[in-house]
Amino acid sequence: MGDESVIRNSIRRLRFEHGEMTQQQLADAAGCTRQTIILLEQQRYAPSLTLAFRIARVFGKGIEEVFMFEESE
Repeated sequence: MGDESVIRNSIRRLRFEHGEMTQQQLADAAGCTRQTIILLEQQRYAPSLTLAFRIARVFGKGIEEVFMFEESE
């Protein structure tokens, strides 16, 4: 039985809603690399809990407003 659970996010939309923030600007504000932001936006990387909170804080949002956990059946 594989783990089919996925963590989705609304980072790309939130960046554009916040003055078309660049991936680099978000990475700098959240304390990670631009490559990490790229992977997050492509849904290819699940962030640590610490990074998820830092990204949510950059946008002034709660963590569940930025990241959505989708569990498989």
